[in-house]
Amino acid sequence: MRADQTDVRLAISAAQAGADVIRARYGAPVVKSFKSERDFATEVDLEAERAVQDTIAQVRPDDAFEGEEVGLVGAATARRTWLVDPLCGTLNFAAATPLVAVNVALRVEQQVVAGAMADPFSGETFWTDGERAVRSRAGEDEALLPSGDTRLVDMDMDGDPVWAASLVAEPAFHTWFGSRVISSSLAVAWVAAGRRAAYVHAGDARGSVHFAAGIAVCLAAGCVVTDLRGAEVGTTGDGLLVAADAETHARLLPILSGLGAPTP
Repeated sequence: MRADQTDVRLAISAAQAGADVIRARYGAPVVKSFKSERDFATEVDLEAERAVQDTIAQVRPDDAFEGEEVGLVGAATARRTWLVDPLCGTLNFAAATPLVAVNVALRVEQQVVAGAMADPFSGETFWTDGERAVRSRAGEDEALLPSGDTRLVDMDMDGDPVWAASLVAEPAFHTWFGSRVISSSLAVAWVAAGRRAAYVHAGDARGSVHFAAGIAVCLAAGCVVTDLRGAEVGTTGDGLLVAADAETHARLLPILSGLGAPTP
């Protein structure tokens, strides 16, 4: 399903609105609100989410909105819902590390039809209308071309650190791949852009505001996206594997399967 172009432009504008907030507040002290011992949000997360929500509401006031911080606003059964992670990489941001993303996706009848991921610091926005996958910067667009040539695999160490560490220590992995950790869904967009060969996440990615936009961009770019056992993404809670191409996916999948199941 290809999205209405108004929805695509809105996703891009909303993601960029959130990015403007993050860029303006970068490097300044932040107030942290802890969700757990290892996870927190800042007032910048909330400000960025508000900027995204306001941008969407001006054009699509009747749509539902599900944000990382505010949760669901609108009906759970709404036909159209915007899925938003306003600052993916909060710990990076709070530590003045410029590796974050603003993720905005539109789900219509359980299918994500448009998505945008804005990098506040590179000025890049990665987006899809359900058919094309595009990188925009300084007013210029170019098609995303995934490639496994880098052999670099980014992994989420937060979902299940012990499982991720076992992957880093696996000799079969290092026969072919190198590991990287940026701790942001920005790495998902980098797979679509050919900067990473793959991204691995040991956690439940179903309906996730963190990954909805990135998965849509990668699928439109032609990446192979499954769970950690090769099943269709979103059908299980068994993690996420985003591979640049079929060869990379085929090399990684047996290694991941051999590690055993991540902690639920």
